[in-house]
Amino acid sequence: MTDDAPRRLRVLAAMSGGVDSAVAAARAAEAGHDVTGVHLALSENPKSFRTGARGCCTIEDSHDARRAADVIGIPFYVWDLAERFREDVVDDFIAEYEAGRTPNPCLRCNEKIKFAALLDKALALGFDAVCTGHYATVVVRPDGSRELHRASDMAKDQSYVLGVLDDRQLAHALFPLGDTETTKAEIREEAARRGLFVAKKPDSHDICFIADGDTQGFLAKRLGTAPGDIVDEAGNRLGSHEGAYGFTIGQRKGLRIGHPAPDGKPRYVLDISPVDNTVTVGPVESLDVTGLTAIRPRWCGRPPTAGPATYTAQLRAHGGETEVTAELVDGTELRVTFTEPVRGVAPGQAIVLYDGTRVVGSATIATTERRARAGA
Repeated sequence: MTDDAPRRLRVLAAMSGGVDSAVAAARAAEAGHDVTGVHLALSENPKSFRTGARGCCTIEDSHDARRAADVIGIPFYVWDLAERFREDVVDDFIAEYEAGRTPNPCLRCNEKIKFAALLDKALALGFDAVCTGHYATVVVRPDGSRELHRASDMAKDQSYVLGVLDDRQLAHALFPLGDTETTKAEIREEAARRGLFVAKKPDSHDICFIADGDTQGFLAKRLGTAPGDIVDEAGNRLGSHEGAYGFTIGQRKGLRIGHPAPDGKPRYVLDISPVDNTVTVGPVESLDVTGLTAIRPRWCGRPPTAGPATYTAQLRAHGGETEVTAELVDGTELRVTFTEPVRGVAPGQAIVLYDGTRVVGSATIATTERRARAGA
């Protein structure tokens, strides 16, 4: 959130216990805002210590956030949103995999938790904005509308996982790390200067609610075994699996086919069918996607103009950009054509459209179109 005439805001700073959110809260306080820190207790069974945990939901993280708030000199609270997180993020994650799709829980968390449940509670308590340590920028246009843009440090840009935010949510979002020319190394140096001992704390990664990083094991405990076949594009049985949910489009390792393909080349997961519980594999060329249809579009600020238009698109959190032509059909369906074929695109993933550095919006991939192979 920016303004031509900065005013003192009541800001609720979401503090995960990491260096980014701590510095973001410190910057907001230094800017003169009335800042209160809050740590979201999202795990119903948090680990006491970070050993073996890779996310940001441990008790240790809560303690780290509290110590950072003490150094900054701001009030601090812990809010229990574990039940809401389980329903909106964890249960959705499991259901999506069970349906043969590949979800992104970080987008879901931003949409349903940090900028819905948390923001709604903050506004009800009289706060003006929610502050997070995301690397992204909110720009206020002359007419008062807001735009979401990429961060100055492209290596840490997180606008992809914020592509689900709408105009109302952007109006109450504050991203102090993305509004300045800065890198992650400089953020750590700044944290050290401020006396924040989290300056050297490793970044969280992977999925926060899967402590050991074993997604397949996490799903197996909740969905059980469901034996099925691994087949080639012609339907010939090549092997078996214990659960189609354990595979993702584009996966190469762990296929357990048992013997090489006739051409001696590796095989990749091409399709996951929950209907007949089969996993289809084939050559890498068969992963080429030329277009897709996406549903549930959400626009960051003003919606796109009518008719087809050229954008760049990002298909995963740490992926690059690719040029596309996209058109909104009937207000509910986004049809996208790629200028050059892309690989590893799976239903359930989010596609985020950009106009330069501006985030146009996000939609959930429903179906993909593949390029026909010669001789196939």
